[in-house]
Amino acid sequence: MVKTAIVILNWNGKGFLSKYLPILMQNTQNTNAEIIIADNNSKDDSITFLNSNYPQLRQIVLDQNYGFAGGYNRALNQIEAQYFVLLNSDVEVTPNWLNPLIDLLDSDISIAAVMPKILSVKNKNEFEYAGAAGGFIDKYGYPFCRGRIIGTVENDTGQYNDVKDIFWATGACMVVRSQLYKKQNGFDDDFFAHMEEIDLCWRLKNAGHRIVYCPDSSVFHVGGGTLPNNNPFKLYLNYRNNLFLLYKNLPEKKFLRTLFARMFLDGVSASLFLANLSIPSFMAVLKAHLHFYKSLKQLQLKRKSILEQTIKTTHPEMFQGSIVFSYFVKKKKVFYKLSF
Repeated sequence: MVKTAIVILNWNGKGFLSKYLPILMQNTQNTNAEIIIADNNSKDDSITFLNSNYPQLRQIVLDQNYGFAGGYNRALNQIEAQYFVLLNSDVEVTPNWLNPLIDLLDSDISIAAVMPKILSVKNKNEFEYAGAAGGFIDKYGYPFCRGRIIGTVENDTGQYNDVKDIFWATGACMVVRSQLYKKQNGFDDDFFAHMEEIDLCWRLKNAGHRIVYCPDSSVFHVGGGTLPNNNPFKLYLNYRNNLFLLYKNLPEKKFLRTLFARMFLDGVSASLFLANLSIPSFMAVLKAHLHFYKSLKQLQLKRKSILEQTIKTTHPEMFQGSIVFSYFVKKKKVFYKLSF
């Protein structure tokens, strides 16, 4: 059994594989790590490309597109390693990117998962939207990052070069203990894509484990490689999955109050889409809520299971205010201005 399995979940990503896989292989030499490509039933010629150029790499070919959550679950169930590295195909790794992450996990058994500094491929001095210097969440379930709050993305000037406990690690590049991943039954398949890593990290934190940001490792991320930010399906997934996330993981004393507040905020958001004649976006929010209501019975069962395993219900990494209010009204657009 190798110590570390680096698993890239590919879907129609031949272009990214051809560009970033050679860099990954070069910068992962002399480590006890295996690179594995899991393919989510791609319709391009990704598999032909891999067979021709990288026949030495293990492939796990899935029979259909199970999304990010289901695809990784099915792939990781077939892999034995101490640590799983979940790595997007559109990530450019750097020299010695892996060792600091593994060393941090090795140093403290209380840490369940770690992530590196995520910088932008387009501007390598700037943090990347999906992860930046570690993920956080506000009391209404809105995620944000050190280095990126809503639309404000900071340049990396070393301001976040500290090892820090965070609320969630990005699925773009996350290293997780395989034993804990499997104990939590991995990602929630019903999320399909988007926020499944936040859900997993929240469950791990509720079970008493830590999620940690490691600044000594850096990678560059393209971002939006599968679905652009303005895609209605992506909007639908984000709204629906955020409700799933809250319903499953909120502690009892905050459950109803927070859930109803979030529904009200979603209603405001949908009204703004409608007022601006953005009908596809309005329909995406409506569809997300309808799917949420249809899923309540199943969500109740999941919530009961999570509560039975919960050790901690409060987390210092959850911002106890509204990130939207802080950003737009208080004009607090960078992380260090927030009061946790």
